[in-house]
Amino acid sequence: MSNPVKIVMVEDDHGHARLIEKNIRRANISNDIVHFDDGGTALDYLFSEEVRMNGPMLILLDLNLPDMSGTDILARVKGDERLRRAPVVVLTTTDDKVEIQRCYDLGCNVYITKPVDYESFAGAIRQLGLFLSVMQAPDID
Repeated sequence: MSNPVKIVMVEDDHGHARLIEKNIRRANISNDIVHFDDGGTALDYLFSEEVRMNGPMLILLDLNLPDMSGTDILARVKGDERLRRAPVVVLTTTDDKVEIQRCYDLGCNVYITKPVDYESFAGAIRQLGLFLSVMQAPDID
């Protein structure tokens, strides 16, 4: 029996976080969203027993956080045996080509530059919704 996919949003700008959640809901995705506004708290959660026991997730990740870089979080997630299969969508203001390539090299699945074209974002999220509906939890030992 698989658990529904939880969406973990790491975004320090509460205005952006509300817009992202609004557009996720507008795309008819009702998955739980857990929001963190700093990297340390997000990492504590991602490496917690709760996450270990509750299966799959999608991570929406800002790179410019008050306490650390989102690329550090991305590297930790993709370097972890349990978490590396979790899709990561980077949502950030950074449009530097070197930084974008670095995120893909670290394993991000999608890189979106803010301000987000919310029409395109909603379309991507709808496709993601189809993905989430068929995604199965990997066995976690």
